[in-house]
Amino acid sequence: MQPKNQKHRKEFRGRRRGKSIRGSNVDFGEYGLKSLGRGWLSSKQIEAARRAIAHAVLRGGKIWIRVFPAKPVTGRAAGVRMGGGKGDVQKYVAVVTPGRILFEIAGVSEELAREAFGKASSKLPFPTKIIHRG
Repeated sequence: MQPKNQKHRKEFRGRRRGKSIRGSNVDFGEYGLKSLGRGWLSSKQIEAARRAIAHAVLRGGKIWIRVFPAKPVTGRAAGVRMGGGKGDVQKYVAVVTPGRILFEIAGVSEELAREAFGKASSKLPFPTKIIHRG
């Protein structure tokens, strides 16, 4: 996953302060996976968690991905000396703060949703909790 077009090719790293206000409610499904920590969620981690959820629910129900990796992260090869400018874009990440809903699911039992989100949580770099609508 990566953006189709963007205003700037490279971005500053930024600061991950505060709590998530937007995207902190279960709006689409019945159950949601909420972030308790903060960090960068790479497109590979999002895809791994999505596949874990889809495999656990046996492709039943409906899954929503509520984060998108729109931030480019640059990198330089090991052993490159100082200077020479900023490196090339290596990957894209989604900036996640506490309270952000990462995934939602509907059309499955609570037990199955807990199992699926438990497997997806093990693929993510920060602690999460399972919540339900209402």
